[in-house]
Amino acid sequence: MAMNRIQFQPGLSIPAFQQQFGSEDQCQTALEQTRWQQGLRCLHCQYPACYRIQGRTNALFECRACRKQTSLTAGTLFEKSSLPLRLWFLALYLIGEAKTGLSALALKCQLGVNYRTAWLVQHKIMQAMLERDARYQLDGVVQVDDAYLGGERSGGKAGRGPENKIPCMAAMALHVWRHPWYLKLSPVVGFTQQAIRVWAECCLQPGAYVISDGLSCFGVVIRAVATHEAHVAGGKNPKDLPLFRWISTLLGNVKASLSWIYHAFAFGKYAGHYLAAIAYRFNRVLRKIPFPKIIFY
Repeated sequence: MAMNRIQFQPGLSIPAFQQQFGSEDQCQTALEQTRWQQGLRCLHCQYPACYRIQGRTNALFECRACRKQTSLTAGTLFEKSSLPLRLWFLALYLIGEAKTGLSALALKCQLGVNYRTAWLVQHKIMQAMLERDARYQLDGVVQVDDAYLGGERSGGKAGRGPENKIPCMAAMALHVWRHPWYLKLSPVVGFTQQAIRVWAECCLQPGAYVISDGLSCFGVVIRAVATHEAHVAGGKNPKDLPLFRWISTLLGNVKASLSWIYHAFAFGKYAGHYLAAIAYRFNRVLRKIPFPKIIFY
């Protein structure tokens, strides 16, 4: 069997991560260099010279012009957090590199913190992933499919009825060679024309070429921003149709990841976070970005 170059591409190993970000000083230096690539500037007046105030856990800078002070972590994920930067960086690494996801309980064990702290760190990082990928829209050939995700682990109603099961849209932009290129997973209020129109205007660039399984509400993308091509499955499972190979495989992997990694969570409330984390990791693996640069709001 031929090697899958995506799966076997080199990433950032744990020893390499520890060598680069193993101490608090290394993390502060990396944060400062990433934040002020063109040199330190005051956040208030943009004056290019500041004093460094010594004797603090996180660096504090005072502008030479306006005398306003700026913390190294102000305006980042780490603002007002008492957790050391090295643990924040480790959390970013673990969540960003975990192929199938990482539960808050597993993160708690890895960081050596209590469960509430691990849960808050995880959700702040996933929220940053959500906001980061919200800036991009899909273009070119885009496969779309509908899915109901979540639900109770045991008991309750089957099918689409459970309270913890919500409708979601999965969209996959294909590369020029018809390979997966960019993914979006978005909870929607329902599979109605109004909901799909709002989703299309948010997630698709004008002129995108959408391929779907012919669900009636998908036709509204024509009136929104895109061209629509429907292929009715005709009683067949869409995963058995070569045209829907990638999007069907992706949804299968998403469902497996959610059921294997997370024992239970309020899917109706936090679906956007967990789906955004899955999409963020998928999109960065294809671009060989080994360490998530999502530290700024």
